[in-house]
Amino acid sequence: MHNRIDRENLEKEALASYAMLSCNTRGRKLKEKENVYRSVYQRDRDRIIHATAFRRLEYKTQVFVNHEADYYRTRLTHSIEVAQIARTIARALRLNEDLAEAISLAHDIGHTPFGHSGEEALHQIMKDKGGFEHNKQGLRVVDQLEYKYFDFPGLNLTYEVREGIIKHKTSYDNPVADTKGFVKDEYPTLEARIVNYADEIAYNNHDLDDGLKGNFISIEDLYNNVYMIKEYWDYLKEKYENKDNELILKKLIRNLIGKQITDVIEETERNIKVLNIKTIKDVRKTDGIVSFSNKMVEKQKELKKYLYENLYKHHKVVKMSNRAKRIIRGLFEAYMEDINQLPPQFKRRIDKDNVERIVCDYIAGMTDRYSQDEYTRLYLPYAKI
Repeated sequence: MHNRIDRENLEKEALASYAMLSCNTRGRKLKEKENVYRSVYQRDRDRIIHATAFRRLEYKTQVFVNHEADYYRTRLTHSIEVAQIARTIARALRLNEDLAEAISLAHDIGHTPFGHSGEEALHQIMKDKGGFEHNKQGLRVVDQLEYKYFDFPGLNLTYEVREGIIKHKTSYDNPVADTKGFVKDEYPTLEARIVNYADEIAYNNHDLDDGLKGNFISIEDLYNNVYMIKEYWDYLKEKYENKDNELILKKLIRNLIGKQITDVIEETERNIKVLNIKTIKDVRKTDGIVSFSNKMVEKQKELKKYLYENLYKHHKVVKMSNRAKRIIRGLFEAYMEDINQLPPQFKRRIDKDNVERIVCDYIAGMTDRYSQDEYTRLYLPYAKI
C-alpha cells in the first residue's frame, strides 16, 4: 500500500533539489487534516477538476464560439492540453508534475464567457470599481465563489497553486500588481513558470490548428509568410510526399508542439546550470530560469504576428468578438437596473461586496451558451423566462 507519506518520500528521492516538494508546501489558508493517500497537490488537482467553474470551461470560448463547430477548442480542452504539456516539461526537468498539473487545470478557471472579448468588456465596465482580470478572478473563484464545503468558502487550495493562478503570465496574461496574501517581490515556483510556457505552446499551435480546420487561414498563406511553417512543411512534404495533406497538417502541428517543448526543456536546463539554481530559495529570487531559446523566440514572434493579423483579426472572429461584448454589456446593464433578477446565492452576498462586483462575478461565471440564452430572456419579449 502506498500512502501520502510514501509519496512525499518518493518526491524527495526522485525530484530535483529545486523542485517544489509537496511536504514543503506553505499550506492552505485554513488548516485541514490532509488525505491519507494523496499529496496536497494531488488533492488540489482533484478539487479543481470537481469544481463547478472548471466544468463550465467546456462551454467557454477559446477563440471560436463553441456552437460554431464541434471541433474547436474550448477553455476546458485547452486547459487539459496545457496540463499535458506542463507535465511533460515537469517530468523532463524533474519538477513536481502534480503541482504543474493543478496550476495548469486552474489557470483559466476565472475566465469569462467569450474568451478575451468577454474579459475586455467586463474590464471596461468595471474600470472604476477595480477592473476585471481573469487571473485575479480565478483566485476569487477558488478562494470565495466555489460553494462546496461546510468549513470554508472556495476550495482552500495550497499557497503554491493559488500563487500559480494569480501570477500566471503569458503574452495575453499579465498578473495584477495586487497580490495581497503572497510574498512581495518573490518569483513563483518553476512548476508555475513552466505552465506559462505550456499555455503559450498550447494556444499558439492549437489556435493555428483550429484556424486551418475552420478555413480562416490557409497552409499556402502560412507557408509564404511564416518561416517556421515553411521549414517544417518542406521537410514533411518531402518525407511523406504520397500521403494525404490533411494527415501532413496534423503531423505539422504535432511537430511544432514537440519542437517547442524540446526547446523550452533544453533551454531551461541550460539556464539552471548557468544561474547555479540549487534550491527552491534560489528559484524564488531568480528570474529568467524557464525560457525558450533566442532562435525559438524569434520564430514564435513571426507566428504570433501572423495569427494576430490573419486569425484573431479575421472579420468573422471580429464579428463574434463584438457580439460577445454587446451581450456582456447588455447583461450587466439589465442586472444593475434591478438586482432582484440575480439568483438568491448572489443576492445574499450584497452585504459583503459591492453590487457591481457581485454582478461581475455572476456574468464571469456564465458559459457562452448560458449568457446568450440569458440575454434573450432579458431582452426579447417572447422568450421563455
